Amino acid sequence: MDLIYALDLAGTFVFAISGLLTASQKKLDLFGGFVIAFLTALGGGTVRDILLGATPVGWMKDLNYLLVVSGGILATYLFHRYILRLRRTMFLFDTIGIGLFTILGLNKTLALGLSPVIAVMMGTVSAVFGGVLRDTLCNEVPLIFRKEIYATACIAGGVLFLALRAAGAEYHVNVFLTVSFIIVLRILAVKRHWGLPGLAVSSE
Repeated sequence: MDLIYALDLAGTFVFAISGLLTASQKKLDLFGGFVIAFLTALGGGTVRDILLGATPVGWMKDLNYLLVVSGGILATYLFHRYILRLRRTMFLFDTIGIGLFTILGLNKTLALGLSPVIAVMMGTVSAVFGGVLRDTLCNEVPLIFRKEIYATACIAGGVLFLALRAAGAEYHVNVFLTVSFIIVLRILAVKRHWGLPGLAVSSE
């Protein structure tokens, strides 16, 4: 199994757990929980593929993604208490996931011959839009619209990937450096409370 594919499935699994935990906090039923888990895990890639005209979208051509989402849901129900104790670990996996999905989305866009600017945008969509769908349906302000460094980390990572690519960096080294950069930036932003300036517009 290709390493990137394996990590993609692992990220899908973690995002499914993240979605179900959010649904559980909102006291949704089993069907609602499955919908939220599915959208969190696969929503970003689905939106990206639709925007790129890459249809049928990825998970429709590879049922392993549905199996992984179902596995994440089952694991959450069976080991709910244990998983809740791993919130910090889940945050780390989520951070790894957005780093990896940024590169996956970016590479898929470049392979279609689109511009680097669009590639960075699609990489960011791939990484964060599942969370946007999750938060919106759960009546929360999506994380990317708050002051936290989240989507910004994906954008910065995408720019770094393109810069290293232009400099001739070997692909796997580039992926490792870029994903590591996104992870470190996201963790530091949370620990040190870095964020973008709030929007302060007078209504008067």
